[in-house]
Amino acid sequence: MASGLTETHRAAVRTLWLLLLLAVGLAAPVRADTIELREARLEASDDGWIIAADYNIELNARLEEAINKGVSLHFSFDFELARPRWYWFDERPVEFSQSYKLSYHALTRQYRLSAGTLYQSFNSLGEALRLLSRPRLPAVERSRLRPGETYIASVRMRLDVNQLPKPFQLSAMTNREWTLDSDWKRFPFRADAAASAGERK
Repeated sequence: MASGLTETHRAAVRTLWLLLLLAVGLAAPVRADTIELREARLEASDDGWIIAADYNIELNARLEEAINKGVSLHFSFDFELARPRWYWFDERPVEFSQSYKLSYHALTRQYRLSAGTLYQSFNSLGEALRLLSRPRLPAVERSRLRPGETYIASVRMRLDVNQLPKPFQLSAMTNREWTLDSDWKRFPFRADAAASAGERK
């Protein structure tokens, strides 16, 4: 009886060890607090309601290094308002996304947060992130809603990896450090509510 392992057996053992290491790596905990919702609410205005949200946004070392080297980060704030219907799909009278671009300019040594053609400059990354973390946007016109009906409002803040340069998009497909997403957070809202309604952590 042979005392040593054949080459086939050695290859099988190596394969099993690699699979085991891969499984352990996939099971390792991943930071989930990079974008955390603190509060979201709909505030009454003259024409309807404004969506106001407060997030805690933290960039990990990989993302902070990328932006300081000139890579722009694009974020998307998504909002939906739905009216549940038991007999059919939910009615969605309102849904939109607001895009933000966070960048660093080496010549001025300032960070810039842009939304469309509007932008604001900051001396530190923390200041720019504080403004990004507090979106305030006109969301719902009164004429779009039915008085007395209860709706479900949903908000989400995420890093849009599709806006990254191509090499970084490929890295984002396999590296969880590029994944920033608050996931959808939902709260009920009555169209005739005089006071603000929302979700608080």
